[in-house]
Amino acid sequence: MATTGHTVKAFDDDLSELRAVVSEMGGRAEAAIEGAMQALARRDEDAALKIVEADRRIDTLESEVDRLAIRLIALRAPMADDLREVLAALRISSIVERIGDYAKNIAKRVPVLADARDIEAISLLPAMGRAVSQMVRDVLDAFAARDAKLAADVCERDRVVDDFYNSLFRTLLTHMMENPHTITASTHLLFIGKNLERIGDHATNIAEMVYFAATGQQLGERPRGGDALSKAD
Repeated sequence: MATTGHTVKAFDDDLSELRAVVSEMGGRAEAAIEGAMQALARRDEDAALKIVEADRRIDTLESEVDRLAIRLIALRAPMADDLREVLAALRISSIVERIGDYAKNIAKRVPVLADARDIEAISLLPAMGRAVSQMVRDVLDAFAARDAKLAADVCERDRVVDDFYNSLFRTLLTHMMENPHTITASTHLLFIGKNLERIGDHATNIAEMVYFAATGQQLGERPRGGDALSKAD
């Protein structure tokens, strides 16, 4: 890449715009998680519908990231650290879009759980939702600040989310065996738990990319929590 002041400023401006769009995507995905969990807690079908409809904006922003990243690579020919950051932004936007989809899926289950209030496992979900929402917030902060230490910390917290999911799975399984009439509602709650667990996995994937973009090194292999269901997407 050329090193004239004008070119460097143009590149910095383009990179700042790219970061801003990724940051907006992350903020919207985080808000979708929190909104979906609040809608579930209140059995608020109208609020849940708004979460579903708002997901379109996240999809639009992902397309905008694609456009900006391709333009940056084509016109600015970034090298080394800059190229890693552009490529990380491109991949992160795709993962954030998936996080938004998981939040949307949680919101879609709110109407079918309108009468499910007496299942013990429901009490685990708000704390699990807060844990993954904080992971998403922190990992996007790490991306914006190129903070490798914060990215590594987010990875470590995935174990907590796995523990939540394992507890939820065991509790719901027991509940379904003892109360067969709750199998439908319990299954929906199990899917919500799995969606949250997958959001945690995606946050750690972003954290690994942030760490690499900031340091040029791969983050060490993380031990898996051994959740009750497969990690496959």
